[in-house]
Formats: sequence, structure tokens, C-alpha cells
Amino acid sequence: MVVEYIVGGIIVILALWLVLTYNSLVSLRNRIENAWSMIEVQLQRRYDLIPNLVETVKGYAKHEKSTFEMVTKARTAFLGAKTPSEKAKADNMLTGALKSIFAVAEAYPALRASENFKQLQEELSGTESKIAFSRQFYNDNVMAFNTSIQTFPSNLIANALGFVQKEFFEVKDSKARNAVKVSF
Repeated sequence: MVVEYIVGGIIVILALWLVLTYNSLVSLRNRIENAWSMIEVQLQRRYDLIPNLVETVKGYAKHEKSTFEMVTKARTAFLGAKTPSEKAKADNMLTGALKSIFAVAEAYPALRASENFKQLQEELSGTESKIAFSRQFYNDNVMAFNTSIQTFPSNLIANALGFVQKEFFEVKDSKARNAVKVSF
């Protein structure tokens, strides 16, 4: 009789552990999906602001065709990106293009003084901060999830139920880490 209670208690504890571990993994996975959508919202906001910025700069710097082509190419890459690594690559291209635009703007004092340009620059700056925060939030959740599915004993449940590691949103292109050099 005592053995039956002990076995029953062990089964209840194992079942409870199984449910709690599963729910924890699902919660982490959902946080990652939420964090990813936050990144996409901010990237889309930046993507939508760029045409306004380009048009403002074009009025002052008509001969900077290559800079504007780079922005167009980066925006096109963003539209085609699906996975975190593809989005990160497109994000790196957009960041480089924006650096080039702001470098061009440095050569035009009237442009820098333009109220429209200032407002767009502030909006982009705020959006960049939100993107950085969203990336950090996403990567923190990916780290927690990946750690959880790799550590014992939760890895037993994760492997059995098909939980797989998630990709980090990271800069892999060393060019995106460098300052853009613009010469006239």
C-alpha cells in the first residue's frame, strides 16, 4: 500500500514536471515570436520612413545617384527577406545606406537646417533605438529558449516534442560595423 502511494506520487511529480516544462518551452517560443514581430514592426517603420528621407535629400543632392540606388537596393532586399538571418542582412544593408545618406547630408548645410530633414532624422533615430531594443529583447529570448532546450532534463521533452533552436538576429557582415566613408 505504501509502495503504491510512493509510485503514484512519483508519477504525479513526473507528470507535473512534464506539464510545467512543456508550458515553459511554449511560453519561451511565444515570447520569441512576439519579439520577432516587434523587430519586424520597427524595421517596417524604418523602411517606410526612408522614401521620405531620400526625397528630402534628393532635393539638395541631385548628383548623389549611387547613394540613392544603394537605398533602393537595400529596401528591395528587405522586402524579400524572410528568416532572421535574411532580415539581419537586409537590415545591415539599410543601415549602411542610411549612414551614406547622413554622410551626404553633412556636405549640405541647407539640408541639415531643413525642418523636414531634422524631423525625419529624429524619427529614424528613435526608430533605430527601438530596433536595437527589439533585437536585444529577441536575442535574450532566443538565448533563454535555446538554453532551455539544450539543458538537462528539459532537453528530453524538447527533443521528444520537436522544439528546435531559434536563430539569433545578429550582424554577420563586418562592413555594417564600420563607418561609411564618403568622399566628394
